[in-house]
Amino acid sequence: MTADRSEERTLALAGLFQALALVRTLATQGQADAASYASSIGSVLRIDAPSVAAVFDGVGGVRLGLQTLQRELEGRQVDAATRRMALTVLRIERRLIGDPPRVEHLQQGLRDAQRQAEHFGSVDHPTVIARLAGLYADTLSSLRPRVLVTGNAQMLNQQVTVERIRAALLAAVRAAVLWRQLGGTQWRLLLQRRQTLMVARGLLTRATLDQG
Repeated sequence: MTADRSEERTLALAGLFQALALVRTLATQGQADAASYASSIGSVLRIDAPSVAAVFDGVGGVRLGLQTLQRELEGRQVDAATRRMALTVLRIERRLIGDPPRVEHLQQGLRDAQRQAEHFGSVDHPTVIARLAGLYADTLSSLRPRVLVTGNAQMLNQQVTVERIRAALLAAVRAAVLWRQLGGTQWRLLLQRRQTLMVARGLLTRATLDQG
């Protein structure tokens, strides 16, 4: 396994954990870090990015995800809900890839969302978020097992928050697909946990330096 491929897989995994960390803060607090959210949503629309880092608009785009992944791999401050959602998303990704018509529907919807983002000049414009949320509901929410999002009932009853959560879940699935495409498997993650942790720490240092 080359260092570059290891870094790419770790970035994709960080993208998954970032999207789910955003889901958790949205579900519990009704808001999330704006820059991290924009990076995660943007990753859904960057279908033809030239590199894994470019998918997230640079390593700094998944700084929150790298921090979350590092805590998970170190076994400290573990958020059981985030871990549970991650495992569910990985299972959903497998079911999605095995359903070509659903994949085609999803890809067409993403192309439509790309055009909307270009029109409004923002990947996280409310109209784009609503489109992505609807796409998640149409293509992924019916797959089993369903992602169980827990949090503040008041927040989860607000349409805008629900749409932002669904769009972030779509970003989580996007990252899971990317991770698999790069050779990621749960067995590999288990067996190479320490190596993945070391790579995540190095990438986090790079992200911190890049952001000053």
